[in-house]
Amino acid sequence: MTDFVWPVVSMGVLGLIVLIGALVLWKTLRDEKSGLPLADERTQKLNGKAAYYAMFMCQYFIIAYLLVNIVGREFFGMPEIEAGYPMIAALLVSSVSFLVLRWYLGRKGEP
Repeated sequence: MTDFVWPVVSMGVLGLIVLIGALVLWKTLRDEKSGLPLADERTQKLNGKAAYYAMFMCQYFIIAYLLVNIVGREFFGMPEIEAGYPMIAALLVSSVSFLVLRWYLGRKGEP
């Protein structure tokens, strides 16, 4: 990136992380004051099931990436891809799949 864009994007990401952290902390404190339990048995079971499936989805994604990289390099002469972008993609796949599965299992009913 250019010399000007990189610091601006970094500060934007940092600001977004701080904003999301503040919102989560505010919601947690608000729920604590109202007397609502932060996690009941159903929520813990639902989060565990969603995390279990998300872990496998992320592992399959990483295996598929590695196989595409190996086959592409060995048989088709493709250049090797840097490690940074695939790691970001794997992190996004695991996070998004956990959030989607938690939402889906929560709407579906009893896990």
